[in-house]
Amino acid sequence: MSTAALPSRTDVLVVGAGPAGSGAAAWAARHGRDVVLADAAVFPRDKTCGDGLTPRAIGELERLGLRDWVRSHTVNQGLRAHGFGQTLHLPWPGGTLPDWGSAIARTELDDHLRTTAIKAGAVAVDDARAVDVRMEGGRVAAVVLEIGGRGGERVEIGCERLVVADGVRSPLGKVLGREWHRDTVYGVAGRCYVSSTMADDPWISSHLELRGPADEVLSGYGWLFPLGPAVGEMNLGVGTLATAKRPADVAIKPLMALYADQHREAFGLGEELRMPTSALLPMGGAVSNVAGPNWALIGDAAACVNPLNGEGIDYGLETGRLLAELLDETPDADWSVVWPALLRDHYGEAFSIARRLAGLVTVPRVLPALGPVGMRSDLLMTLALRWMGNLVTDEDRDRSARIWRWAGRRSIARDSRPPFS
Repeated sequence: MSTAALPSRTDVLVVGAGPAGSGAAAWAARHGRDVVLADAAVFPRDKTCGDGLTPRAIGELERLGLRDWVRSHTVNQGLRAHGFGQTLHLPWPGGTLPDWGSAIARTELDDHLRTTAIKAGAVAVDDARAVDVRMEGGRVAAVVLEIGGRGGERVEIGCERLVVADGVRSPLGKVLGREWHRDTVYGVAGRCYVSSTMADDPWISSHLELRGPADEVLSGYGWLFPLGPAVGEMNLGVGTLATAKRPADVAIKPLMALYADQHREAFGLGEELRMPTSALLPMGGAVSNVAGPNWALIGDAAACVNPLNGEGIDYGLETGRLLAELLDETPDADWSVVWPALLRDHYGEAFSIARRLAGLVTVPRVLPALGPVGMRSDLLMTLALRWMGNLVTDEDRDRSARIWRWAGRRSIARDSRPPFS
């Protein structure tokens, strides 16, 4: 789109066209708002990610009307957990969420979600990097976009509301005062693609006993997510956990190569590891300044990433929908007040206990001591799958859901800096 064709003003400007931004744009457009969806990349584009879609993410995609499209890709029935001499098959629990999952490369998923927003009525602009804002009376009046890469032509788009969904680094969030706090746990992860004779495996695999070059147990895990027979590949990746006190001391790309070597025979992996990438992941709402009077951060930009498994697609889709619903139901609300409160209400307790548990894993000898105990119990691992996989919803009233919420309430009461504060 030429700069001459860009709208000069819109009701809702969404910066970032990943799952969070495209989801927010689609919902806001369906609610009758004029929406501009801007992204710094040219689509289709890649994104560092495990590509896994848990049942919670599937539920959000179903809300968007994308069930049949997702099911035309691979479908998985649960997690195969490996570690400490054990292998457990843990089906997705179902309940208030779908009982199946999937895995779709982000190059394809994000492009389709962006197209979904366009079909809903959003105007999409790519190759447009948000570099600044213009404030009036404490509110964002306009966003400055740099078109065509660094040094390109700068244009302003005025907006009534600004949705910031520009990822884990959130450059526009930084302009608005977003701060990432690394005293709580964060992730360091990498992924690649590799051919596999098990690309049609109906289970996603996670190795909870991730070993380094000296055969030491690392505070993290490895994964192999089948992308289906039509693709013929798996998403292979590794992730480790760290804090400011215990930073990750590992080279991710060599660790991925080692992990592939360790499991090549069992999973029929090819030799070439394609498109290796890595990223830092703020987790568990470990950011402050997530909203102003007429702007808000969602998805990865708001550190809505599960500290126990690195999942962020479900939170991205969810927060995009929640913010669009907030705008529809209370159009004059002060987002600086209501959005942090809504995030804490939906995610605060779960994020608090999750990042506390994940932080324990960064302590040397904890995982080698507790891992074998957990892996010997189907019951414990089934509970862990539900809790770690973000598969407890507000509607769930069973015992494991009550225990999780009970632990979350007590955890957040002890936090020196609760999530989103």
